[in-house]
Amino acid sequence: MAAALRRGAAGGRRGLWTLLRCETLCSRWCLITSHKLYSSVYDPNEKTFEKLLIANRGEIACRVIKTCKKMGIKTVAIHSDVDANAVHVKMADEAVCVGPAPTSKSYLNMDAIMEVIKKTRAQAVHPGYGFLSENREFARRLASEGVTFIGPDTHAIQAMGDKIESKLLAKNAKVNTIPGFDGVVKVLADKHGNTLWLNERECSIQRRNQKVVEEAPSTFLDPETRRAMGEQAVALAKAVKYSSAGTVEFLVDSSKNFYFLEMNTRLQVEHPVTECITGLDLVQEMIRVAKGYPLRHKQADIPINGWAVECRVYAEDPYKSFGLPSIGKLSQYQEPLQVPSVRVDSGVQQGSDISIFYDPMISKLITYGSNRAEALKRMEEALDNYVIRGVAHNISLLREVIIHPRFIQGEISTKFLPEVYPDGFKGHKLTDLERRELLATAASLYVSEQLRSQQFLGTPRIPIAKSKRSSWELSVRLGDGIYPAAVSKDGSSFSVEVDGMKLNVTSEWNLASPLLSVTIDGTQRTIQRLSRNAAGDISIQFLGTVYKLQILTKVAAELSKYMPEKAAEDTSSILRSPMPGAVVAVSVKPGDMVSEGQEICVIEAMKMQNSMTAAKTGKVKAVHCKAGDTVGEGDLLVELE
Repeated sequence: MAAALRRGAAGGRRGLWTLLRCETLCSRWCLITSHKLYSSVYDPNEKTFEKLLIANRGEIACRVIKTCKKMGIKTVAIHSDVDANAVHVKMADEAVCVGPAPTSKSYLNMDAIMEVIKKTRAQAVHPGYGFLSENREFARRLASEGVTFIGPDTHAIQAMGDKIESKLLAKNAKVNTIPGFDGVVKVLADKHGNTLWLNERECSIQRRNQKVVEEAPSTFLDPETRRAMGEQAVALAKAVKYSSAGTVEFLVDSSKNFYFLEMNTRLQVEHPVTECITGLDLVQEMIRVAKGYPLRHKQADIPINGWAVECRVYAEDPYKSFGLPSIGKLSQYQEPLQVPSVRVDSGVQQGSDISIFYDPMISKLITYGSNRAEALKRMEEALDNYVIRGVAHNISLLREVIIHPRFIQGEISTKFLPEVYPDGFKGHKLTDLERRELLATAASLYVSEQLRSQQFLGTPRIPIAKSKRSSWELSVRLGDGIYPAAVSKDGSSFSVEVDGMKLNVTSEWNLASPLLSVTIDGTQRTIQRLSRNAAGDISIQFLGTVYKLQILTKVAAELSKYMPEKAAEDTSSILRSPMPGAVVAVSVKPGDMVSEGQEICVIEAMKMQNSMTAAKTGKVKAVHCKAGDTVGEGDLLVELE
């Protein structure tokens, strides 16, 4: 059982709270001597199931399929019609459509899923997390058909899902509980009475009550508190006769007093960080337990080996409420697997569609190190080397969180994002040196592209005189600043004098690659050039954040001041959709008077409903949408006079 730690203000005398999650295992196992991102031993002679159906989609379905392949188990994927070309569908041995896009008609459609189980003769079902993973009726229907549910029995799901009953069970098992508080628990155990706790996970960095960054172990716990918490989690698992993987959550105050909060009777999203520091494959353990095998482990064998960090990479715009959904096709996608000790759990590939129907998660990015500093440094490198094009993504937010001094010092709570960014996330704030590095890199890129455009492939009929130019006078615009840049070339290096400093910029300048490794005065940076045009506009991802620059020759810059500027749109009189989605409700009609802050309409996207409000007091001039409409980002919804 792994304990998940979440810290947040809870009021009262205890002040700072921490939420810890614990997962448990049961029985004996062989001690793992070599550590990988997870390295459980697979015994080909240990028979489990011939065929297993995964009642889920996306990265968790892919994750389960990977373990099944290693165990020699054939897999069946289910999918909605819009997921017909999804990665999990391609990975599975068989795939069957269970309905249209809405989850209620596909991934939550028990009747359709039961028909697929009968048709394919699947012997077991792994529910992943979410959807039907904690649905007692689904588990009951599987049992009635003689199909094994890879999870706890219906009694445990019921007991731990009922807030009052779970609290009573916790009290009877002598588990610390908060007076007057009702909660639920999550764990891993076998059917032979063996239970283990697998250390804790820190899950405090959140937005809209959804986790963004997780790590294991926690910077907050000491060995004594960890052991006491784990032993109570084990006691609770045994009290409910729990078998399978699960997580028990505890609230911990600033004095390290801990109290049972709830239990989730399923595998959790952030399970990879527990796998990294213990070396266990939790999906494999779930399958073995479901088949009736005792666990191969004892508590003394469960290590804390190093440190692991997980970042949830979402198709979201982090500049809007720390992440509003983005949809589109992944026109270019490259996972940073070349970085050492990196694991990526994903359910997408280049060409995949991110739709409005499902969670916008692209992947879970996990890095491992011998200590926290090493794991965080690798995460920083991995985020810089992650190529995602075609949709907005939250790489910039993730990178800023893991390099923030408060995060590095372990001062973490559920209020981290609004406290650190009270005015919303604005991206990386460049230091003076970083600004000069960006300007010098952009100028060097511009010159490198100019030189490449002068090259000819093959031998032209008429000899072309080679340009002997070796210096350039440029003007670089970044934000509100305009910076003269003097560039000179020497081999693969550029010397750039900009903003009162001379910098040396070196690279292989492979402009066809989505990633560019650039060395600036001895400092290595991995950058991405996202776009450019003939007007000198260029977008560069630098230190995780995308910066828009304009690079012109000195003459062009002098003439550009005569160009007319486009007038800014009066956003106070119009309401545009901040994201793609479906219109749930429209609260106004032409001629209505509205007040500033009044709700005008509601847009739903990826399981979230967002209230759109008026920016000023006025009369409604026109309404361009109605309930049921599908809208895109930037679409005009309502106009005010």
